[in-house]
Amino acid sequence: MKTLNISLSAFLLLMTAQVFAGGASVYFNGDILTMEGDKPQYVEAVVVKGKKITYTGSMKDALNEAGANPDIQDLKGQTLIPGFIDAWGHFTLIAQNTLGVNLGYFSKKPPHTTQELIGRLKAEARPFNGWIIGAEYADAFLTDGPLTIAQLDTAFPNQPVFVNNISTLTGIVNSAGLKKLGITKSTKVVQGMIPVDPKTGKLTGELIGSPNISATAKVFGKYSQDLMMETYRRAEKIYASNGFTTAQSYETTLEDIRNMRQAVDRNVISLDLIALPTYDVVDQLLATNQKYPFGVYTRGDGGFKVAGILVSTDGAPQLRLAYFTKPYADTTGFPKDWRGMAVATQALVDRYAKLAYEKNIQYYGYSNGDAGIDMTLAGISKAIQEAGITEDRRTVISHSFFIRDDQLDQYKTKKILPQFMPNHIWMYGDVYRKILGDERASNMVPLNLAHTKGMQFGIHNDTPSSGPSALFTIGTAVNRNIYGGGVLGPDQRIDPYLALRAFTSVPAYQYKEEGSKGSITAGKLADMVLLDRNPLKVDPMEIKDIQIVKTIKHGKDLYVRP
Repeated sequence: MKTLNISLSAFLLLMTAQVFAGGASVYFNGDILTMEGDKPQYVEAVVVKGKKITYTGSMKDALNEAGANPDIQDLKGQTLIPGFIDAWGHFTLIAQNTLGVNLGYFSKKPPHTTQELIGRLKAEARPFNGWIIGAEYADAFLTDGPLTIAQLDTAFPNQPVFVNNISTLTGIVNSAGLKKLGITKSTKVVQGMIPVDPKTGKLTGELIGSPNISATAKVFGKYSQDLMMETYRRAEKIYASNGFTTAQSYETTLEDIRNMRQAVDRNVISLDLIALPTYDVVDQLLATNQKYPFGVYTRGDGGFKVAGILVSTDGAPQLRLAYFTKPYADTTGFPKDWRGMAVATQALVDRYAKLAYEKNIQYYGYSNGDAGIDMTLAGISKAIQEAGITEDRRTVISHSFFIRDDQLDQYKTKKILPQFMPNHIWMYGDVYRKILGDERASNMVPLNLAHTKGMQFGIHNDTPSSGPSALFTIGTAVNRNIYGGGVLGPDQRIDPYLALRAFTSVPAYQYKEEGSKGSITAGKLADMVLLDRNPLKVDPMEIKDIQIVKTIKHGKDLYVRP
């Protein structure tokens, strides 16, 4: 019996030693691109203990650092980089859209004709809240033209159908849908349109601007908390399968903020979630707590946080709603000399820029046309002058699609970070050439100009306004190719390393998280993504086709490609 007890004790000691030794993982035998610095840097091996990176360097020293019996992760020649950080997107909308059929160009079976689209709705859609729902639809990618109300009525004569455009600003419903929504030709519209066919005098089923936003809310309606959490799980899978370890949702409501925090607190979500509310929601947060903890994670170095305050000045340029100093080249359907429109007054922009700088709340502007950018710059300039601010507040102006050279200089002087969205080049390049002319279109998203001025800049997807793939967006920034063929503004191309930085180290800096994220560095979180090829070593046109092999969050596999 004594011998048995000794043997059992030895066995337990051995098992305990193996359990503790298993806490270290060593990644090696691949291109480990750290994303530190202005030039590409590689290391031979990385050691992870718990949720943090503890060593980067040679394999020999990595094994010494890891201790006995580490978990050896053979990369098999593949490429390890920091996890992608979502700097501008709609996590909550992506979650909601999982209740419908994904009709996007990035879906598993993207429709190429209206009949293929309708076929997918019939085969895959399950009525939700009384509706058949399609999401991420884009008529530009259909060879036979846009979807019509007549086609939807023929396919679904009695069942209400709602197909939301990828922009989330427009959509189309069938006649049963118009009836269910209570929309008629006499329905009043504040911002946007409910078009009427001039030939028939009947509604086209299209909803533009606020009518589509209102319809979206009514179509999805309210649903249970359990289903809400399930949609969040689905959304996390989409983000993680595209290499993201941090996700953002802008234009968040108080309800969104509560739900996002609950998803993290209940461990429904492993991603770090960041909310970015509009100014009116910030007013409500401050009304309940004048010292509301903006920019502070619930778990110290991760979890959930509210980033700051969002103020928009204008709308979507592809719909000719962006605000410009000079008229659109094509004003068909709009007043003569149409320059777009502001969605906020200068007084409102000034007020909330002042609030942000006085209370040290990070300011996020959302501006598309150069006149819209002028409004944001004016508000920020006034706030800086009145508050006497000299330090870098990490102020951001997102999209900044049609920024002028002189405005970029102001960004640099005022320490403003541009957050660009290159995918509009691919999706709407030909549209911009038509409605704005070649010169303005070619100079949109001027990444190389910003780089030559010595500026940092980020890039983003604005999912679901474009697909969720960071690599697709990186490829667009590098190539500036257009969906219909050709290139838009080739002199504004950037190299792949700069584009990768714009999805990793730069957004970490944007969120004031450069000490814990954005590079593979000892002491930082083990948020990493494994790619099947190196974006710096493939043909630039192949970057979009690189596959995510594995996404690692806090040292644990969050996603592994099947």
